Amino acid sequence: MTSVWSALAVAAIADNPVPTAPVIDLAACPPVLPGFDVWDYWPVQECDSRTAVIAGGTLFMLLSAPVLPDPDQRHAIARIRLMHHTPGGWHDLGPALPDGLAPGSREWSGSAIISPDHDRVTLYFTAAGHRDEAVVSFDQRLFETSADLHIHHGVPALLDWTAPVESVRADGAIYARDMAGGGAIGTIKAFRDPTWFCDPADNAAYLIFAASLAQSASHWNGAVGVARRDSGQWVLRAPIITADGLNNELERPHIVHHNGRYVCFWSTQRKVFADGGPAGPNGLYGMVADRIDGPWAPLNGTGLVFANPLTSPVQAYSWQVLADLSVISFVDRPGLADDSADPTIARRHFGGTPAPVLQLALDGNRAWLV
Repeated sequence: MTSVWSALAVAAIADNPVPTAPVIDLAACPPVLPGFDVWDYWPVQECDSRTAVIAGGTLFMLLSAPVLPDPDQRHAIARIRLMHHTPGGWHDLGPALPDGLAPGSREWSGSAIISPDHDRVTLYFTAAGHRDEAVVSFDQRLFETSADLHIHHGVPALLDWTAPVESVRADGAIYARDMAGGGAIGTIKAFRDPTWFCDPADNAAYLIFAASLAQSASHWNGAVGVARRDSGQWVLRAPIITADGLNNELERPHIVHHNGRYVCFWSTQRKVFADGGPAGPNGLYGMVADRIDGPWAPLNGTGLVFANPLTSPVQAYSWQVLADLSVISFVDRPGLADDSADPTIARRHFGGTPAPVLQLALDGNRAWLV
């Protein structure tokens, strides 16, 4: 069953107080990787989505790029970075994948799962573009690869990566294949951000991903796509949530199983809501269900969990809710009114580093920041 995130739900945001995250002080968020911007990031997780404890800390994968004059240029050269976060701070372990292994011209977001014996890590990621392409394209494909985990003197390493295998392909019937969407930020289409989820009801494995509907008459045709692993193969299924005619990008969707219920979270931005219709702020959104097939109902009646503060509406982005309901994200552009500033101004404000961790509470169809 596919559930709809409706214009009626989003319109109700304007009728209620908007819950907001605390204001971020950029000066209190120093770079964790000097000389590089880092943004979307995720921990290596157990198969049940708990954050894995590895060598006394958390092994994170982060999108990274050398600091450029215009921070928006980072998307065209993104690489996945490996970092170990311990009580002693952040420790850089270099690029997660060897040079030339990924089949795209850059590497975009995904997720990573560790084996029960803690000896192998599998990475699900987005290959954006194509290796050696002359012009950067917006093609997006879902790949997976795995590596041996070694710990040497307390430092983890991922070695001997397997050749990446395409997990599942956009079919052109349910999910759009043409990713260009005009090419501007906020208009490109989605087949990206694969996140592993194991359904505790039957231990079935799923990939949850950001998608665009193929059979749509609207430029705003975002969806939360899903593939289920059957007989060793990923099989596309109908999306669990659609925002057809409402919103273009339901980014980095993921499911958290909490107190017997399923909560699907995603990030989106005001600028990707349909022209002339209701729009919500840049924030974390979600819907809740009693089973993975739905039906899904918007959290808090609207779908909005929390937004960036009114005084700093683009301060953070790309939220991920972990199994303990802590929420990670990255520092975007604190203090700016929007993300259309001159590159020099954007560079001065861009954080490019992990944001302060937040904490959620859930109760039925309600969600709020602690």
